[in-house]
Amino acid sequence: MLDAAHASAWHWSAVGTELNRMRSTMLLAEVHALLGFGASALRYAEEMRAYFVGRETPDWELAFTHVIHAHAASAAGSVEVHRAAYEKALTAIKAIADEEDRAIVHKTFCQVPMP
Repeated sequence: MLDAAHASAWHWSAVGTELNRMRSTMLLAEVHALLGFGASALRYAEEMRAYFVGRETPDWELAFTHVIHAHAASAAGSVEVHRAAYEKALTAIKAIADEEDRAIVHKTFCQVPMP
């Protein structure tokens, strides 16, 4: 899983747009969080969060941003960041207009420990 995420990131850094690179950074943040690599997960999550929060972003992608940021903060043991990101994730998930998109994001959210 880790090798696949890094291979994807390498690919998109070579041929993709900035959006592609940030989506691959989001993937790296989530995989590192899932594997318990808190410090690197949070570094990736902070980078992609700055990108997606700073521009017009689809509702589902903004929700993923907060969900994965919360997961990374939890893995890093950053209690206050985890709590704040978790609350933002809850709000962002509720704001997703499309029910199918909301269900997809919620599947990832279920992996995030509660603060």
